[in-house]
Amino acid sequence: MKRFRVFLLEDDINFGGVLRSYLEMKEFTVQWETDGATALERFHAGETDLCILDVMLPNMDGFSVAVGIRKQCPSVPLVFLTARSLKEDVLRGYSIGADDYICKPFDTEVMLMKLRAILRRGGETSDEGRFQLGSFTFEFATRTLQGSAGPSRLSPREADLLKLLCLHINELMPRELALQTIWREDNYFTRRSMDVFIARLRKLLEPETRLELISVHGSGYRLILHG
Repeated sequence: MKRFRVFLLEDDINFGGVLRSYLEMKEFTVQWETDGATALERFHAGETDLCILDVMLPNMDGFSVAVGIRKQCPSVPLVFLTARSLKEDVLRGYSIGADDYICKPFDTEVMLMKLRAILRRGGETSDEGRFQLGSFTFEFATRTLQGSAGPSRLSPREADLLKLLCLHINELMPRELALQTIWREDNYFTRRSMDVFIARLRKLLEPETRLELISVHGSGYRLILHG
């Protein structure tokens, strides 16, 4: 199993140490920096699979570091992990090109699932954007679900949701992960919206008897491919 290399920028010594230990326990290799300006000097594009950046840092803030990293490596995934939760900060993070913006405090298991989903997505080639689900073939790039009765065109969110389920095939896909990854927020309306999309996907997948899309009460969903 590949050990993904994480570039961690966090100036809080206690929090940074705990987070590094947690990621290393989960089979990541971590380069931990505590100063924004120094971190940018020590970042090497070819040695990093994903960056986790705090925003409030000495000498250079995380947004500026992210811009510098983007100049060196436009494709490396960026995740902001910060206590700054104002809307303008979140929008600025995404405008720079962040793959996610996680506000402290956060659930470590959900964060881990987000990181793994980003890394899976980032490592895809065109072939890896195709998922075989029994008699169905799902092409994420074209948002097409091809079955024996012909193709079905999915909406962007249906495609995003099905892709996330495919990446967690036979495993639990946490509800919060889908809401934060696809809808970017978790509230009554986004939860109800996701329930509608789950129902639509369940109906589309119904002809394949080996597939089962089940709801796990209070936790999330499982897309199970039997036999």
